[in-house]
Amino acid sequence: MIRGVSRWFESKSFSVQITVLALVLDPLGFVSGYLLAPSLGVDPLMGGVYGLVAASLPMALFVMRENA
Repeated sequence: MIRGVSRWFESKSFSVQITVLALVLDPLGFVSGYLLAPSLGVDPLMGGVYGLVAASLPMALFVMRENA
């Protein structure tokens, strides 16, 4: 299953890959930050923002890998 998804992802153009990553990672980062923030003593909305920032790291690493 994972191998098939990996092949599908690699077969797409760079712009489609970035779009798919953004559609998956951004909501995941926001929701996880929003839900984890109160347990860390942070406002949930700020936790969502922190989650978005954290979710942008894998995308930045992907772009740097493709650029190399």
